[in-house]
Amino acid sequence: MATAPSKPTTPVKNESSGNSGAFASLVIPICFVIAILIFMFVLGDPSHYKGGDVEKGAPVDYFGTVHKGGVIVPVLMTMFLMLIVFSIERFVVIGKASGTGNVDAFVRKINAFLNQGNIDAANTECDKQKGSVANVIKSGLKKYREMEIEPNLDVDQKTLAIQKDIEEATALEMPMLEQNLTIIATLVSIGTLMGLLGTVTGMIKAFQSLGDSGASSSSELATGISEALINTALGISTSALSIIMYNFFTSKIDKLTYAIDETGFSIVQTFAASHKNKDKY
Repeated sequence: MATAPSKPTTPVKNESSGNSGAFASLVIPICFVIAILIFMFVLGDPSHYKGGDVEKGAPVDYFGTVHKGGVIVPVLMTMFLMLIVFSIERFVVIGKASGTGNVDAFVRKINAFLNQGNIDAANTECDKQKGSVANVIKSGLKKYREMEIEPNLDVDQKTLAIQKDIEEATALEMPMLEQNLTIIATLVSIGTLMGLLGTVTGMIKAFQSLGDSGASSSSELATGISEALINTALGISTSALSIIMYNFFTSKIDKLTYAIDETGFSIVQTFAASHKNKDKY
């Protein structure tokens, strides 16, 4: 059974994961501070309450109503700001990974050059495209060239070596695309749960207020419930947007992965077919 030649495995660099962890550790507290400032000085501005009384006055607009939602509101706002920041960050990273041109068009060009046996043109196209997909393909093409002049291996061993090189290059590039997606995925469930927690605590306060005052006014109860439900609205909104963004980014990553797999398979098959034909003669 043919086996690929053993070689030292390229060490996986932890710089990108370290930078990602540092980025996340900075973004979360910054978003929390910004959310508290907005809650206190924007939503809690006296102009949003009757008579300018934040403590006892009724809200006169939506900002004041949101402010009445309680201490859970800044937490939900933090999650919403985190979603925005991490979504922008993923847009940038995945956009760079895709390269300068359309990925589908790039894959078609590479496959056409491979069918023609024009490896140099395929390499040039990778230099033009750039990004993670092009990096993986270029690594496979480089190994292709190396195996062409390797005298000590048969075709099956050379084919396995090219395949292994593409897999290793993919393993180095792909984790970068998935970083911080776990945070967006976490916001999907945490957003709803925190919204429900804010609603429950708000309802408890509303009924306690009615019990302490001995009043049975339906308007007071309705006001308390509407303020409590603000948390649910914010939580569900954050969760819904998180689901949309998570599915969007995972579909983009799947598309890039498929492009790499398709082109990598073409490289391996082209090498195997061309060199087996040569061996017959």
